[in-house]
Amino acid sequence: MSALRELYQQVIIDHGRHPRNHGIVENATHSHHGYNPLCGDKLNLTINIQDEIIQDVKFIGSGCAISIASASLMTEILRGKKIDHVHELFQQVHQLLTGHCENPEQLGKLSVLSGVAEFPARVKCATLSWHTLNAALAQSDSPVSTE
Repeated sequence: MSALRELYQQVIIDHGRHPRNHGIVENATHSHHGYNPLCGDKLNLTINIQDEIIQDVKFIGSGCAISIASASLMTEILRGKKIDHVHELFQQVHQLLTGHCENPEQLGKLSVLSGVAEFPARVKCATLSWHTLNAALAQSDSPVSTE
């Protein structure tokens, strides 16, 4: 087993079992709900944004280890980021998860999600939190579904 694949498995298991930033942001300025009907993943994301910078972000949800781990990793990375950077990050992560990222190490800790590209059926699990984030930032009323 390659070192990156082993790291991928360890990080997914760790974040899946012990998600970071699990809960609700009490003073949320943005929120949204996401659902993956393929495997039943559900996610509620709450965010506090001040002056175009994410001050706090948390999620509650249930689902597979990949879905929970991706949300946990995402919330760790987002705190303190400018909204413009978050939109760029979404594109980079989407490319990573679909196997089209030329330089995964530029994503730092998120690069461990590159292993998801080997399992196309799991890409929707990993992208649920990111699509929910986009909808929350857009303050969309439309439900987020990976279908």
